[in-house]
Amino acid sequence: MSETAQKLSSKHLLGIKDLNKKDIELILETANTFKDVINRPIKKVPSLRDITIANIFFENSTRTKLSFELAQKRLSADVVNFAASSSSVSKGETLIDTVNNILSMKVDMVVMRHPYPGAGVFLSKHINAQIVNAGDGAHEHPTQALLDAYSIKEKLGEVAGKKVVIVGDVLHSRVALSNILCLQKLGAEVMVCGPTTLIPKYIGTLGVKVEHNLIKALNWCDVANMLRIQLERQDIKYFPSLREYSMMYGLNKKILNSLDKEIVVMHPGPINRGVEITSDVADSKQSIILNQVENGVAVRMAVLYLLASQKA
Repeated sequence: MSETAQKLSSKHLLGIKDLNKKDIELILETANTFKDVINRPIKKVPSLRDITIANIFFENSTRTKLSFELAQKRLSADVVNFAASSSSVSKGETLIDTVNNILSMKVDMVVMRHPYPGAGVFLSKHINAQIVNAGDGAHEHPTQALLDAYSIKEKLGEVAGKKVVIVGDVLHSRVALSNILCLQKLGAEVMVCGPTTLIPKYIGTLGVKVEHNLIKALNWCDVANMLRIQLERQDIKYFPSLREYSMMYGLNKKILNSLDKEIVVMHPGPINRGVEITSDVADSKQSIILNQVENGVAVRMAVLYLLASQKA
């Protein structure tokens, strides 16, 4: 592949904040090649044939875990899956011990999801393998931001100059922070929209616009990324009820049809249908939610390939 000559500036993928614009563009460009691969009759390439990758998930995951695993298998890597709930972690084993035990089995790369922000950074300082952050608490989710940027570029031609609004539970969302950083590095304008209680206090320092009125936000944007309410991370009540939240910030077909222009609708999943987005919007032609899932495999293939090629 022609991209082999170019390398990422970072040994790991811990967060979008560690990538520069060139890195992001290289990942998206490489993902184009892999998108062609996964749409061929024979969907496999031997790029990572001698690489062993461990997927270590300390939190539940469906799409991200499946997507990474599929990406690894499409690249012919050897894959080891590890779920914390059914491991010695539940017996009190520490994060470093867990990973070191796995590394003694000669693993080259670790894809990790962890409930604590910065877990990947901590690990990268203590072990030799390359780390890919598959989500650390409410901090970052870099591959989701990369696949979202790729999906916007695929749909609208480019990301630069586009207006993207992120709607919903920004406070507890790792997707929001990674998306803001990634979109800004690619030249997009970003706005966040939601109830005051779900918008972080520091958000203005990131250079994003803040809007509490959904209709105004949707009329401003080219793309609306609808986040789910993360009830599992909420220790207090941030709004009276899901029904009230849905009435104020839920996107339905009536609202979509009333806008001045056609916008693109995205969602990182899992969708809570009838809360932040109704079924007729999620399944409409303006929605690129399933494209995001497909692009996730190509983007993760690109990330794994580019990281592995640094060791070559």
